[in-house]
Amino acid sequence: MVDNSKHIMIRKASGEMEAFDPIKLLRSLNSAGADEQIAHQILLDIEPSLFNGISTRKIYKKALSLLRQKLKSSAIRYRIKDALMELGDSGHPFEVFTGEIYKHLGYAVKTAIVVEGKSITHEMDVIATSDNTQQLIECKYSKLQGKYISIQVPLYVYSRVNDIIAYRSKLEKYNGFSFTAGVATNTRFSPDCIKYASDYGIHLLSWNYPEGKSLREIIHKEHILPITILSTLNQHEKEYLISHDIVTCEQLLQNNSILTEMGLSRRKMQTVRIELDTTMEQKVN
Repeated sequence: MVDNSKHIMIRKASGEMEAFDPIKLLRSLNSAGADEQIAHQILLDIEPSLFNGISTRKIYKKALSLLRQKLKSSAIRYRIKDALMELGDSGHPFEVFTGEIYKHLGYAVKTAIVVEGKSITHEMDVIATSDNTQQLIECKYSKLQGKYISIQVPLYVYSRVNDIIAYRSKLEKYNGFSFTAGVATNTRFSPDCIKYASDYGIHLLSWNYPEGKSLREIIHKEHILPITILSTLNQHEKEYLISHDIVTCEQLLQNNSILTEMGLSRRKMQTVRIELDTTMEQKVN
């Protein structure tokens, strides 16, 4: 390991500068499926090219390229965060993806549903129900790395959910239910956002939060991969699937007849299915 790398200042996606931490890169590579030997070799390969002001994204791209060469399946996992940001311009695909997350966690899920409140009606992005508990979730999607979800989001979500609870708590079908407001994002939450949510019992889910049960960790553990990770599909084909609410590799595996509906050639379908099968078989520990 090159000692000089300890003094290199790198630029994060938010624009902030911080000292390069080789341990963070090693952990990131390990979580992508690379063993210790491969991770350390990639670090050794990258360190000589580091310089003050280099972006984390440039380091990430270099690591991804090396990882793709050394271990193709791990490279796929390492690209998951970018793949989420390729789900489209609207937030709806991420709402469907979040719904798939909660299904894997044992919830019955409804997405993009209009519900009654005591004062007004509200559209909730995801409603996840398990036994006598229900989470009412707002999804915030961004294509920009480094973006923070501000305090305004949990403030208005908490207000909306309280209006819904005030109505539902009087309905016999919800007798004995407990309700929780939630916010899910593919980016990150501001410190104020996390503090407010903690004080008022709002469930937050982001790429790296909460620790141990973050979006990244759930995706890896449950093997929920966005279809945008597949290299055998072009952009138009991915957009077609997303427009039909197929946003994960698992959904496509379960509904692969849609490949025929898309008018793909037999050879193209075979290529897609091979990549799909291979990707789904390579679990991340």
